[in-house]
Amino acid sequence: MNTSQLIEEVEFNTTTSSGPGGQHANKTETAVELRWNINSSQAISEKERFILLEKLSSRLTKDNVLIIVAQDSRSQHKNKDIVIKRFLELIKKNAKQKPPRKKTRPSKMAKLKRLNSKKKTSEKKANRQKPRLDY
Repeated sequence: MNTSQLIEEVEFNTTTSSGPGGQHANKTETAVELRWNINSSQAISEKERFILLEKLSSRLTKDNVLIIVAQDSRSQHKNKDIVIKRFLELIKKNAKQKPPRKKTRPSKMAKLKRLNSKKKTSEKKANRQKPRLDY
């Protein structure tokens, strides 16, 4: 995965943001929207593309476009830096495949404890019954 190539593939749109800034925020476009099409990306491998499509499916549009918006700051430049940082963190975090789970077995002591508790409960229940008179 090439981060500089990833940033080149991204499209930026600016809009007016809500939040702090008063009249400044109302008349200038400070919110930054990042759009990245996973299908047309050349910066990631096919394996990474498949993993990202699976993991980020809830955040993608129908056309497999990832949209991230930043409007935290009053400055468009700071918001652009914030959205790029979020984007790269999201991609790096989700592009890795988790290692397969190793199967584990219960220890001998755990098995013994389980069997002993079963034995105790069965004895407890057996003691509740009427005594059998087998002569």
